[in-house]
Amino acid sequence: MDIKESGSVVLTAYHSYTPSRLPIMDQSCVPRFGRMSSSASRDVQCWQVFNRSISQESTENSSMEDFWSEVRNIKESSLNGQEEQNIVDVKTPDEGELEAEWLQEVGLSTLVSGTGAEDGMALLSTLTRAQAAAVQRRLDTYTQTTRKKSKQPVRDVRDIFGVTDPPVSMKSLPSPCVLNFATIYQALIGKDLLFFLLVNNQNDKMEGQQGNAEITEELNWDIPYSESLPASHREQRHRHSCTKRHGSTALPKFTICEDKLGLTRIGDLSHHDMKKIHNLTLIEITTFFDALGMELKKNRILRVKTRESGLFGVPLTTLLENDQKKVPGTKVPLIFQKLLLKLEHSGLETEGILRVPGSASRVKSLRQELEAKFHENFDWDQVRQNDAACLLKMFIRELPNSLLTMEYLPAFSAVQNLSQPKLQLQALHLLIMLLPDPNRDTIKAFLEFLCKVIANEAKNRMSLWNVSMIVAPNLFMCKGKSGNQQEAEAATNAANIVQQLIKYQDILWTIPSFMISQVRKMNESENSGNRKHLGLDKSMKKILRMINMEWERPERAELDIPEGVIRVYSTQLSKVSMAIQLDTETKASDILSRFQYENSFVNVIMFGFPAGERCLDLNTRMLDLYRINPHATWVIKPRTP
Repeated sequence: MDIKESGSVVLTAYHSYTPSRLPIMDQSCVPRFGRMSSSASRDVQCWQVFNRSISQESTENSSMEDFWSEVRNIKESSLNGQEEQNIVDVKTPDEGELEAEWLQEVGLSTLVSGTGAEDGMALLSTLTRAQAAAVQRRLDTYTQTTRKKSKQPVRDVRDIFGVTDPPVSMKSLPSPCVLNFATIYQALIGKDLLFFLLVNNQNDKMEGQQGNAEITEELNWDIPYSESLPASHREQRHRHSCTKRHGSTALPKFTICEDKLGLTRIGDLSHHDMKKIHNLTLIEITTFFDALGMELKKNRILRVKTRESGLFGVPLTTLLENDQKKVPGTKVPLIFQKLLLKLEHSGLETEGILRVPGSASRVKSLRQELEAKFHENFDWDQVRQNDAACLLKMFIRELPNSLLTMEYLPAFSAVQNLSQPKLQLQALHLLIMLLPDPNRDTIKAFLEFLCKVIANEAKNRMSLWNVSMIVAPNLFMCKGKSGNQQEAEAATNAANIVQQLIKYQDILWTIPSFMISQVRKMNESENSGNRKHLGLDKSMKKILRMINMEWERPERAELDIPEGVIRVYSTQLSKVSMAIQLDTETKASDILSRFQYENSFVNVIMFGFPAGERCLDLNTRMLDLYRINPHATWVIKPRTP
């Protein structure tokens, strides 16, 4: 999200997790909106470039040459000693180890450890049958592998959860783990997991094949990706029917179906809720890949020898820790921001920017000077555009862990094996949400810059496909020279992934509504019967104490607040609170304007937290959100950096 769109004041809501006074609306009856509310001006600018008709053959030949030229430049830079080589040992986990790590990462390690039996119950209670089946398969593999190694039985899951009598329909199952987990799932959900495990569900909605780039398709986020796969795509034809696509005109256009509850972008949720998103995402992408007959490949980093100070070759987390001491709230390394800013100010219209290399001697000298004087009035006027582009790419290449992470780099590469653009987009969407915050924030800043480069194609001669071919070897750490069909195909695949990351970035950084719904259910399950607010800053704790005192006054009855009326509080504005009557047309922006008018505030943005803690989209229909969260607390507060 651009800074100029952020504003300075936000509205927050804290769910009280008490039963709703009004019935939850049937989501199937909620009208959809065709308009996508995100970065409209940038989208229009980029789409004009994306859809430009160009000569396919000449573009492909030129772009492939750009790719191998970039690979040669990277190799020469390494041989000349300009780049420091980090020592990274990567291993593919053994069978059993992968499943144990997976269960640990999704927050279900208690299924095998036997401790903290209640820790994973809230998560299990939100899973679909397909997701529960994916958990079951990992648990079975782990159990079987452990028994082979130790020949000792794993603690019975029934001892953890106290489940004794399984349903009759499950008594014939041969595996104790299938029995126990299925019983737990049925007890939580009230649905029979056995049916899903043994019978192929043929009730999937058939979706049209997406092969025409001129067709705009709306993405339906009401149900998980793994549940919406057409039967024709299950155990699919990805090994045989993957088609090569080159150039921006081959990519279809997707838009988000905007619902009345508003869109939620990455960064709109609290850190506490984002942990839940991570767990749900890993389960969902595993289920998604399982349904497609693919393995979710993941590396394990055994050893990394890196620098602990400086700018280049330093882990993102270390850079941010150092930068945050100077600029609190920094989410993208300052050196990376400065390089992007330099290129945006003077390099967007430079012909061949990113493609034409800078002077090797100048780049080496600038790097040394940056390492020594970056925080001491470094003269950026002396830096030429192409040299800055070289430094930017060098920074990305020398990161000890790839921006896409070494762990999930194989999974990103495998996306191109999926047969349809929509499936590829869905896989990329889930992978982006799995990235650590520093990686995700940094690559988002990079992709926004690349979009600006492409928007100036008429002057810099850098199309979407050109940019993708240049960026691919820097992100995917490509090695070797051009010379055989396998290498050429790998180059094209990597560039196709980069192309989609650039074009679909607004979609990729939006959290699907089915996950928001699951997080809401998890929060309600965890906090049923109490009013705990986790991870709040001091200002919010203070105002919530004030609100609680108001609620606890003997003379105050629930009928004091009529149906459809919310009270909005402010942490900074002179007016502490305001009661606002909602109707079917009231949006979050309308509530904001009430405070803006009376307090002369400008550039303010609404925040709200119906799923525990959440930033509200300005187009959110407040009455619909209120009906789901009638006891939420709505607060306007400054946006944290």
